[in-house]
Amino acid sequence: MTAELTRGQNHPLPRARLEIRVSAGTPVVAGATLGDENGRVRGAEWVAHPGAPTLPGLEVSRQAAADHRLAVDLGAVPDAVHRISVLLALSAAGTGPARFGAVAAPFVAITDLDGGEVASYTLTGLEAESAVVAVELYRRQGAWKVRAVGQGYAGGLAELLADQHLPQAHQLAGSIQEAVAGGLSRSVPAPPARTADGDRSRQTAAPAQGPDHGAAAPQGAPGPVPPASPYDSERTPGPRAAGVPPQQGMQQPYPGGPGDSATASRPPTPAGGGPVDYSHPHRQNAAPPPPPPTAPPAAPGQPAPPVAGDATGWSMEERLYNQVWGMFEDLARSTAAYRSAVDFADSRMEKELDQLLSDPRSRIGGQGDAAREAARARHGQLVSQAQEALDRDVAQLAAEAEVVEPALPTAYASWDSPAWHAYRVPMEIPMALRLGDLRLPEAERIRIPMLVRLPLERGLWIDSGRSASFDGSFADSHEMRRLGLETAVAHAARLLAVYPAGEFTVHVIDPAGSGTQALAPLTQSGVLATPPALGAAGTADVLARLTQRVDLVQMALRGGAPDALPPGLDTSQQLLIVNDFPHGFDDRAVTQLRYLADEGPAVGVHLMMVADREDSSGYGPLLDPLWRSLLRLTPVADDHLADPWVGHAWTYEPPLVPTGSQVLRQVLSQVAAARRSWNR
Repeated sequence: MTAELTRGQNHPLPRARLEIRVSAGTPVVAGATLGDENGRVRGAEWVAHPGAPTLPGLEVSRQAAADHRLAVDLGAVPDAVHRISVLLALSAAGTGPARFGAVAAPFVAITDLDGGEVASYTLTGLEAESAVVAVELYRRQGAWKVRAVGQGYAGGLAELLADQHLPQAHQLAGSIQEAVAGGLSRSVPAPPARTADGDRSRQTAAPAQGPDHGAAAPQGAPGPVPPASPYDSERTPGPRAAGVPPQQGMQQPYPGGPGDSATASRPPTPAGGGPVDYSHPHRQNAAPPPPPPTAPPAAPGQPAPPVAGDATGWSMEERLYNQVWGMFEDLARSTAAYRSAVDFADSRMEKELDQLLSDPRSRIGGQGDAAREAARARHGQLVSQAQEALDRDVAQLAAEAEVVEPALPTAYASWDSPAWHAYRVPMEIPMALRLGDLRLPEAERIRIPMLVRLPLERGLWIDSGRSASFDGSFADSHEMRRLGLETAVAHAARLLAVYPAGEFTVHVIDPAGSGTQALAPLTQSGVLATPPALGAAGTADVLARLTQRVDLVQMALRGGAPDALPPGLDTSQQLLIVNDFPHGFDDRAVTQLRYLADEGPAVGVHLMMVADREDSSGYGPLLDPLWRSLLRLTPVADDHLADPWVGHAWTYEPPLVPTGSQVLRQVLSQVAAARRSWNR
């Protein structure tokens, strides 16, 4: 899902090779400057413009145009560069508008090489400015992010370049306008067009090894490059997946994931009952080249053996993320095909029996009995064929799951994975986080990891109101509240574990103090910012501080001064765990909670509630928007998540820590030690 940025807001960049697409209502000049750790542009050789359109890892358009595509390869940018500022300017030739206030607001989108948007920004509020810094890509702790800037300059390019401390800013601005007026060459060509249909087969012999997550350049990508177009390196062509809009009313289990644009239906099983090709032809296999094969080729007529990380992606983490999504889609389509076949067999048998009963001659005697037996036999044959096709697909997916699960990194791994025993506090934020498992009744042995992208785009609601557990037994309300809070602690521990030290802060509101035992892993390890807030006074204090933080950050963003926050303000991502809602909440506290749920995620404040909706029924429809804004999860297995492709009701299973395991406390102790070291 695209992050629609507001002025001053930032967003992580998941990959190194990107396009920056600019759309304006009039021809504009597009360029970029490279800045050092202090944001200074050291010289004209650090500016990409129509007269000098290429720099290492960067290419801009060669003329003024209403639409531009700027190519960026962050892995090829020199180490001394810490900031890439994208500039837009109106032509000084006098043939067009002289200020941005007279034209439509420019739109900037950061996309991957397949055209999928990572983040976008509309530059509103411009008036007399004739040049503007639209967005900037910047380095932070080894990772790249994009920030929406929107800083305009009425003095045009000369004033903009001078503000970036560039020597001879006026001379360079003049040469840029001269290059535009002279119409040097042409703009950067668009990437090769992709057809809507075609072979989407992934490389079945791809290995499980690949470049480490966060490496400067992926395997097979160019190393340090001379001033040349990043488009010159090879790309593996392939079609985009055909998009299908999600069904109305269906909650997507993977918000922001590839499921927002579903792929086409699974191809039919080969005639004759032969083995199904393991290559999963509907998985997207587009921009990145697959790694060189290491697995032995399959025997003729046999499906290729499963390999962890055989999806596309520039890092092993991204390939595994895409592979898990492919497994989810494959299981959804295979199950949908099976259910459709069974429904067809049922309706066909019912129709044939109705026709027999409508004929009085077939109601009695051996002829009618034989016709009914034949109808039932045809029904059984159709169901059997559908079951055989499903069993083949499930067996293949189960074999794939057996090799994928052990290869998952800690952020994607279950709590019983050996990956957690080798845990170290990371230096960068992963692409996604595992929030549990998903399964379908037709394939009970397959568990699909439920991955959500980071940072979270909506809060979480751990529903403690359901009483039916996965084994058919029932738990009372007290037991469900305890399970709900333990599940919330496991989620919070995962979030703390996958963020770098000092990048994630957790607060807890437990007004009645009923969650002391379940919260022990957090309180005893020392990872909480403050002890859990108790009573109405503690609740009001925490809500007031977090509400103030949201207000301050929003004011800074609206004012175009994101770095002018008060000293000592914690700028890390914030998570508020609320237990036993609405106990301890008055009307003001409820209003603040709703405000945090609505406005908090955009500025890094996230909400996790452990609550039974029925307990707050006294508020009537007032809290309906609150519940709808949160992703509902459960502390016991429950079939409440629907996919956007075929509407299956997937059974969600929470990520519970194995009984007796100390892995949760060991991980939290490392997080706490890293936080103490970071705060020194």
